[in-house]
Amino acid sequence: MTDLNRRHLLAGGAGLALSGLSAGARAQAQLRWNLPCAYPTQNFHTENLVAFARDVEQATSGRLSITVHANASLFPAPQIKRAVATGQAQIGEVLLSIHENEDAIFGLDVVPFVATSFAESRRLWQASKAHIERRLASQGLTVLFAVPWGPQGIYANRAINTVEDMRGLRWRSYNAGTTRLAELLGMQSVTIQAAELPQALATGVVNSFMSSGSTGYDSKVWESLSHFYDCQAWLPKNVTFVNTAAFNALDAATKQAITTAGATAETRGWARSEEIAGWYLNELRSKGMSVQPASEGLMAGLRRAGETLTADWIRRAGADGQAIIEAYRRSA
Repeated sequence: MTDLNRRHLLAGGAGLALSGLSAGARAQAQLRWNLPCAYPTQNFHTENLVAFARDVEQATSGRLSITVHANASLFPAPQIKRAVATGQAQIGEVLLSIHENEDAIFGLDVVPFVATSFAESRRLWQASKAHIERRLASQGLTVLFAVPWGPQGIYANRAINTVEDMRGLRWRSYNAGTTRLAELLGMQSVTIQAAELPQALATGVVNSFMSSGSTGYDSKVWESLSHFYDCQAWLPKNVTFVNTAAFNALDAATKQAITTAGATAETRGWARSEEIAGWYLNELRSKGMSVQPASEGLMAGLRRAGETLTADWIRRAGADGQAIIEAYRRSA
């Protein structure tokens, strides 16, 4: 996308609108905000953002209209955070772990086998939330809400019984953790963000990756790969944040509307993620994929790799990382 086209989108914000609100309501809006995200329109994260935008517009009687731009159509996934921080967009959503190279704390929720259920993921978010909020605040961003993906498993084009069977796979990486896992297990790592994954699968650029049932479904993974192993390695989270200066410029009532809608979106998003996780796996089965739990041998190898990655993360995250892990374990 050219800079000129991007400016036109930011100025008008109507071409890719997903809010589903009436033209009359949009016409009455005094402020128009853009919310870039990285996932398709039918993904539950995007649907939750659309509901959030609708809640804000209704609560403000049309004074603030938020346009959701799906599937990395406004900015590529790795650029969304910077776009919001610099005011190119007023609000945005990212998979926070893609910024782990910037700060290890951002990659906490993809440290293997630290949190493997929705309940554990919620406790991990509570233990780490203040640390993440401080880091993003230093970049001019205010956290509104976070929503997890379902438990992560391994997609591949062949049967995998042990980690040795993964050697040589062309592995899709999307953050530091998945890249490091590829290195440990002898796979070829290729960095691919979600919007690029369907093409990468179709062209054979990658033939394996770790993700949720949702990502596999969105990518029509059954057209390229044959197996999914439900190893529940971690539950990564998407975080939605607002440009702090833009937020502070609002009147008190509009700020409260955004904050309230954000809290509602977090509750709704967590419930929907947990509700739909099993449905996605059933859909993969219905498309002919082999969907099964990871074998004991495969899990043993993954856990060994996880221990290495956990120790590495704690070393990189320093005292704050250690404090988060200790707080999380105390909350059990």
